[in-house]
Amino acid sequence: MTTQHVVRRRTLLTALASAPLLVGLSACAGGSQGAGTADATGRIKLAMLQPPRSALTPFSDDAFKLSRWSAAEPLILLDENGDPEPLLATSWEQTDGNTWRFTLRDGVTFHDGALLDAAAVVTALRAAIAASPKPRILDGVEMEVEELDPQTVQVRTADVDPLVPGRLSSPQLVILSPEAYAGSTVSPIGRGTGAFELTELNGTTSATLQRYEDYWGERAAADGIDVSFVPDGTARGAALRTGEAQLVEAVPVSQVALLDQELIHEVPMPRTNTLYLNVTSETFSDPALRAVVREAVDREGLVESVYEGHADVAAGLLGPAVPWAAELRETPSYRAAGTPSGQSITIGTFTDRSELPEVAVALENALKERGFEVRQDIREYANIEEDALAGAFDIFILSRATILDSGDPVAYMVSDFSSEGSFNLSQIQDPAVDEALRRASEAPVGEERRRAIMAAERVILETDAAIPLLHERVIQGEATGLSGAVRDPRERALVDSATRLES
Repeated sequence: MTTQHVVRRRTLLTALASAPLLVGLSACAGGSQGAGTADATGRIKLAMLQPPRSALTPFSDDAFKLSRWSAAEPLILLDENGDPEPLLATSWEQTDGNTWRFTLRDGVTFHDGALLDAAAVVTALRAAIAASPKPRILDGVEMEVEELDPQTVQVRTADVDPLVPGRLSSPQLVILSPEAYAGSTVSPIGRGTGAFELTELNGTTSATLQRYEDYWGERAAADGIDVSFVPDGTARGAALRTGEAQLVEAVPVSQVALLDQELIHEVPMPRTNTLYLNVTSETFSDPALRAVVREAVDREGLVESVYEGHADVAAGLLGPAVPWAAELRETPSYRAAGTPSGQSITIGTFTDRSELPEVAVALENALKERGFEVRQDIREYANIEEDALAGAFDIFILSRATILDSGDPVAYMVSDFSSEGSFNLSQIQDPAVDEALRRASEAPVGEERRRAIMAAERVILETDAAIPLLHERVIQGEATGLSGAVRDPRERALVDSATRLES
């Protein structure tokens, strides 16, 4: 049966703008908080949480910065419900179980002046398929791409995959100009299709974007965006108070009470703080000792103390931002807990999300009471990810987006918990988990797939390799005079064509 999607109402992706470092982020505020008056050029000053990890290559998590800045775009956009909508592709059809055809939008140019056509799309997608490591959204997916004519691209998968349109919405599959892929690394500078052109990246300090005057969609209201990367949460809060930033992402809960509440905006998000227990470590290869950790955590206490009520207690991997999860959740059958006898364990986490070190302290205290010897290893994320993926820690505390890539939780579950997953921090290789994830991956979109997802969640939780703590909320700072900033639970969008500063 053929499925055809035609053009529907489109929501623009977020605009990317980069800029010089914010000056004096720790300075005392002068005047009213978040005054946010437009400067002479109508540019938006944006303070972001994490610096680029891979020079903004789209095959890494840096891709989400390109998306949040509206600097680069994929073929497909997801609406508020996670359903696919047209973006660079205007329509698509499934011609058989393994084959999809996408019709491209006319009149789209890259920032370097090249024309978007099927050949450019094939170049971009083939580069993603061949990348090592692959983008998470392609974990376990064998995909071939070919040009049928200048405006039509065909995608074939080795297995039946109902999520192909959703996969092609991932910011890690943005379409850049062919010139972006000509060197040994992929560079998005001056190569995207978005409302803003990335013109400069200053390492891990700042980035600069300019409005792209030949953008195919609605012309951006702002002249550009000056982005500063500010891992320190206190400094980001100070930037909003002093007016040195008009838009601040990921305001720490510790800063909320210090800010004018009219500048703070909060929405539930599909992000779960989870303990990843390394099942190959000397201690947690024993499932009974993993069960001790599960029983030791005080989720309610963490929400009330560390997050000051700005989070939701986790009953599973998927939280309230996935509205159907609670209704379909299956109750796990957990193993009985054992008795620790002084085993030494290391907890790892990172400073970029300022609450996580506090969670680590609370967890350390709880596990010491249960009989473990505990030490902590806390660094910036860019300096700890490699060790975490290599299994260097007994427990790693991670704030993890659960439907970031495709709008479907299966991609996250496969990446984090399958034997072949590229983000398998728990080092888990469990046939029962792999089978549950296979069933979820193959289930058709709709009620059947949702039930299979929740069955897979139950199987994963029963291993105690992943112990969910809480679900975060988006806390975003917006200065007085800023309008149209995107409040996106999926953290794909932040600035779009409508975002502006009022004089």
